[in-house]
Amino acid sequence: MTGARLARASDAERTRLVQESAVFARLTPEHKVLLVSALRRTGATLAMTGDGVNDAAAIRLADVGVGVAGAESPAARSAADLVITDLDLTRLVDAVAEGRALWARVRDAVAILVGGNAGEVAFTVLGTALGGRAPLGTRQLLLVNLLTDMFPALAVAVGRRHAAAPTTDDGPLAGHPLAPVLLAGPYRGFPEAVRRLVAVRGVATAAGATGAWATGRATGLRRRASTMGLAALITTQLGQTAWAGRRSPLVLVTAAGSLAALAAVVQTPGLSRFFGCTPLDPLAWVVVLGWAAAGTAGAEVVPALWRRWAGQDATRSGARDRDDRVTAQPTSAATGNISTP
Repeated sequence: MTGARLARASDAERTRLVQESAVFARLTPEHKVLLVSALRRTGATLAMTGDGVNDAAAIRLADVGVGVAGAESPAARSAADLVITDLDLTRLVDAVAEGRALWARVRDAVAILVGGNAGEVAFTVLGTALGGRAPLGTRQLLLVNLLTDMFPALAVAVGRRHAAAPTTDDGPLAGHPLAPVLLAGPYRGFPEAVRRLVAVRGVATAAGATGAWATGRATGLRRRASTMGLAALITTQLGQTAWAGRRSPLVLVTAAGSLAALAAVVQTPGLSRFFGCTPLDPLAWVVVLGWAAAGTAGAEVVPALWRRWAGQDATRSGARDRDDRVTAQPTSAATGNISTP
């Protein structure tokens, strides 16, 4: 698409043209401003890179303006939001990949914090309704927040995943260690993803803790049941956190450390009494780990099965709708062929 043709088009036509074209050539500074405006009207989040005074206006208009250090004119650098200092434009590719990975980490960290707290509230309400009193005390709830919301969630937010193996396929991203992140495309639907993750994590956490607590109530004393519920509540959250950050060594280490700290608190007599717990026997730990594993697995398996069922149901519904439309269409009396609308 040449700049002259872009300038002759109306605003509506220009918006359509920029969506259909991938290369724009022979652009004057005015044409670049028109191009940036048209791209932004399509809903794109736009970055503009330039190194001269003829790029300054478009750089200022873009969502993210990028200047290049060492250029002959300082106008582009003055108009830019950020400046590349080593003249290597591939830094922009790395920046986009890091930005998308950052959004994924923020999503996971928010889901861990909010979803875990939702599960704790649900477990407390259920336990109170079934047992007549709250299953956990104040110190126990503080212990839950210390072991699940502090170091593991922080590790998810700041930890780096292992870089994927460089791709070997031909293309502009061949050999780039962050190619899978880039090929996945822009990150969209942040609120919907967070709501879904929070709901799944809250239900799974409440289910694991309530199951272990109810089993303890049926087989032992109230303090033993409370300890089992506390241990399952923490272990279920740590299991989900470890699975979400399974490619990050920092997340795995912090989850394992929190689990070890939980075992030390529960099994050390004086410390256990301070937190309103009692040391658990091996059978109780088996029950706790079993319910925690069930909650962790359910958080991954149930949503996947639901999406598959919903997708199949939507496919069947669409097929029935198409069949109904075909059946309902009038036919020609002379030829018997289906009439087209």
